[in-house]
Amino acid sequence: MILIMFFEFLIGLTDIYIAGRIGRDIQASYGFVIQMYFVFIIIANALTAGTVSVISRLFTAGDKHALNNAIYSVILTTIIAGIVFGIAGIVLTPVLVNFVNIPKELKPFAIPLGEIYAGGLLFHYIVINTNGILRACKQVRVSLKTMSIVCAANIGINFLLLFHTNIGYKGIALSTAISVCIGSMLNLAHMRSFIRGVKKFSLESMKAIINIGWPLGLGQGFWQLHSMMIYLILSALPRNSIETLAAFAAGLRIESAIFLPAMAFNMANAVIVGNLLGENKKEDAFRAGIITAIMGVTIVSCLTVIVILGAKWIAPLLSKNPVVITECVRYLYISMLSEPFMAFWLVLGGALSGAGDTKGVMFIVISCTWLIRIPLCYLLVVVLGFDAAAVWWMMNLSQFMTAVFMVRRYWQRKWLHGSIAHQ
Repeated sequence: MILIMFFEFLIGLTDIYIAGRIGRDIQASYGFVIQMYFVFIIIANALTAGTVSVISRLFTAGDKHALNNAIYSVILTTIIAGIVFGIAGIVLTPVLVNFVNIPKELKPFAIPLGEIYAGGLLFHYIVINTNGILRACKQVRVSLKTMSIVCAANIGINFLLLFHTNIGYKGIALSTAISVCIGSMLNLAHMRSFIRGVKKFSLESMKAIINIGWPLGLGQGFWQLHSMMIYLILSALPRNSIETLAAFAAGLRIESAIFLPAMAFNMANAVIVGNLLGENKKEDAFRAGIITAIMGVTIVSCLTVIVILGAKWIAPLLSKNPVVITECVRYLYISMLSEPFMAFWLVLGGALSGAGDTKGVMFIVISCTWLIRIPLCYLLVVVLGFDAAAVWWMMNLSQFMTAVFMVRRYWQRKWLHGSIAHQ
């Protein structure tokens, strides 16, 4: 899972590197569009959370017939959702970009990028959910092979389109669409080993998956909306707003070197806890969740030190603009302080999600972002006139509070007994 997340990191790093080489406008536009794109893949992530929880239990319980029908149902639902939201993304991208209050010089670049990304949504939906099925069935190495090919294809096509064709900056999005298309075909081929004999849509399995997945989807929806709100708040800065947006986009990509390993442990914890609960090993599930979280925090803490020490050398690799570089370095110095807290709550949240307690995770994440982070950022920047550093510090505060509430939720142990997962 760490290697898979590393490939995701390389893809994002390549995108922001190329955008920075083209110019600050493209880099800032890409940063906004990628946040908007994540809004459209929320349903895929929600389905995956429910899928991992349900499929991991069916897999360890040994019910092959129910497992076969559940996997078939997930794939069919994923394809339908991918088509619907892909079309919606293409149609709504110009409307959303023109509606939000980002600098007007960014909009001509943001609209084509968003439309191309939306065109690849179906394939991204398939990759996300089939990867969830593979790791729930203890075949994460197969998923690793797929993502290594997706990564190589994405990076190679990116450089090919940007520097050897007339497509220009649009190649950043097109390379993603083509690479996830390749990945979706590979994973669908792997699914044939799970789906055998008579195929029947399992309404019962999908109800369980949706019941577990919708809170996570809603939580991620509010999270992505909050990310777009941060962009809008930064757009209101009286000075260097475009440079700050570009720095934020670059900083997030560098920070993803830390976030993605934490996310890998989050996904691994969901599978571990789900498998153990499927075997009715509740105390083992509780201990495994804590051990996995400690491992995640240890690795993240080491990476955090590396990023802090190397920030002044890493930032110039992603931008040629001195203002962007300076603000990116400042963002990294401040945001890195909260990374261990982020890792701890994220990995524990994976355990809760694997147990089906996605409602608790949703409530904590939404509360800490929309009742702490966004109001304080708006107050300090828009009302009181502080600079971007105020936003970075408020982001740290919300990470710490999220960790406090997530630890409390986990130690209550209600999730071990199914009293939450089946409400």
